[in-house]
Amino acid sequence: MKLKALVTGGTGFVGASLLATMRGHGIEVVGTTRSLGNLDQGLVGGLDLSNSAGWSVALDGKDIVIHTAARVHVMQESASDALSRYRAINVDATVALASRAVERGVRRFVYVSSVKVNGESTPLGQPFRADSIPAPQDPYGRSKLEAEHALLEIGRRTGLEIVIVRPPLVYGRGVKANFQALVRLVKSGVPLPLGNTGNKRSMVNLANLTDLLLLCCTSAKASGKVLMVSDGQDVSTTELVTLLKKILGTRSTLFPVPKEPLRAIFKILRRTSSFDRLFGNLQVDIDETQTSIGWTPKYGILEGLADVVSGMKARAE
Repeated sequence: MKLKALVTGGTGFVGASLLATMRGHGIEVVGTTRSLGNLDQGLVGGLDLSNSAGWSVALDGKDIVIHTAARVHVMQESASDALSRYRAINVDATVALASRAVERGVRRFVYVSSVKVNGESTPLGQPFRADSIPAPQDPYGRSKLEAEHALLEIGRRTGLEIVIVRPPLVYGRGVKANFQALVRLVKSGVPLPLGNTGNKRSMVNLANLTDLLLLCCTSAKASGKVLMVSDGQDVSTTELVTLLKKILGTRSTLFPVPKEPLRAIFKILRRTSSFDRLFGNLQVDIDETQTSIGWTPKYGILEGLADVVSGMKARAE
């Protein structure tokens, strides 16, 4: 029988890619968005997570919900009630959606969480695992962890099959924000003080993430699992920039700078979090994901970075 699915956040970075992937595999899928503008076929507009109106109709007849929509992480969040804002969408609205899904007979709920549930950094060579003790450091990570707990409880109580996926940084065609800024900086050819960062970070190619989410829809072994995901190839910032230089054909110089003076400069500029991402470690272990449901990353980091650059060139033309 043909699967019928609903993807929330259907116009987002992950949601839009997932919709295309699922359709390519013959799954009958509908995406949701808050927008009421001109929508592509297969998108249902005007569905806001903060308002339950309309969701019952969208959920009718669906076997699976893949929940990618969220109040996303905001760098240097300054709102005094930040946690309550994250909870309203990432916890309360997620619980309401899952409860409505149970009422409409949905069988499985796949939740796109975040590695921030585990924490912000790891000691070198000691990656986060799915069974690592969670230690979220900010309101976004805490809200994601609370949502995971609430969903697992709904699953235990109702029989709704819950699958949780915790991605690290997701990159791929159409990526924006800091990753896009890094590509542009490397492309500019300016000398960069990233010659010997000595760190390791896990990332996940958008194509690898959507491939895993697709398997989470169909694998009986995925039910009840918390799954870590990455490309399976951790890189230092130096290695990442070197690969981008190769793809872009630029000659920008990388030179080493002692970390502590550089850390002090970033602190003065109030960009400590940027320093941590450039020089810190954040690794995830995907062995359990691979062995428990038989998933392996299909695409390497070089392919993913080339797709990022290709997408940026296409938008510029």
